[in-house]
Amino acid sequence: MKIGITYDLRDDYLKQGYSAEETAEFDREDTIQAIEEALISLGFQTERIGNMKDLVQGLASGRRWDLVFNIAEGLHGISREAQVPALLDAYGIPYTFSDPLVLALTLDKGLTKTIIRHAGIATADFTVVKEASDIDRISLPYPLFAKPVAEGTGKGISDASRIETNKELTAVCSRLLDQFRQPVLVETYLPGREFTAGIVGTDGDARVIGVMEVLFKDSRDTNTIYSYANKANYEEIIEYRIPEAEAIKKCSDLALASWKVLGCRDGGRIDIRMDSEDVANFIEVNPLAGLNPVHSD
Repeated sequence: MKIGITYDLRDDYLKQGYSAEETAEFDREDTIQAIEEALISLGFQTERIGNMKDLVQGLASGRRWDLVFNIAEGLHGISREAQVPALLDAYGIPYTFSDPLVLALTLDKGLTKTIIRHAGIATADFTVVKEASDIDRISLPYPLFAKPVAEGTGKGISDASRIETNKELTAVCSRLLDQFRQPVLVETYLPGREFTAGIVGTDGDARVIGVMEVLFKDSRDTNTIYSYANKANYEEIIEYRIPEAEAIKKCSDLALASWKVLGCRDGGRIDIRMDSEDVANFIEVNPLAGLNPVHSD
């Protein structure tokens, strides 16, 4: 069985002049190597395909695979994660992880939370700022939290993302609108503990394989944000821990319900944060979770 591997290699984009933050979601060479070695150890033949453009060229030249192991994030557009599986669907080639519908939906944090809330799953109250004039119409109580609506790996998130005043709200939203050229998700700030839950499987076969708590080594600072910078420097700043059974149960129940409602497939992560009443709340889903054997959640 021949398995192709689709991915966006970070070094390729850095060489083209993209910044470290712009390429934060893309994979390192050691990630691709680890995936390839794991597949080979299971008896499969592998072929590295590369990114979306590489896939297009490969298909046009007549190359085919029995299955594609897809972790390509895509570069352009709010549906960028859906591009590779959509093309593979068109050619009738099966692939790992979620389909184009799920990947297009879940990259938009606002639409995803709308579905989650409609399903009765706890998530912070929110609104989406599409342009500067929307800021004045926000009526959510402070503190608030703001981030780009369609980014991952903490991109656009910093200590300034926790907002206390109208002035801060205007400044942060304006900066994010200008920098990322996409809407901004503004939601009620959740003051509790933060977790992520790993899931494998689809529909009735889906199961939580682990829950991890995100903690700051300096426990005196309760307002520190799990930001892009802190994620990049996790070894110095962050501590990861398996929580107690009660927290695992709360997070697992919410994660599995969210996974099934959104129609996610094969494997991924649900990020969770507790509110002031210690109720687990959905933050977001990562249906193309990082798979580096050392630093990925």
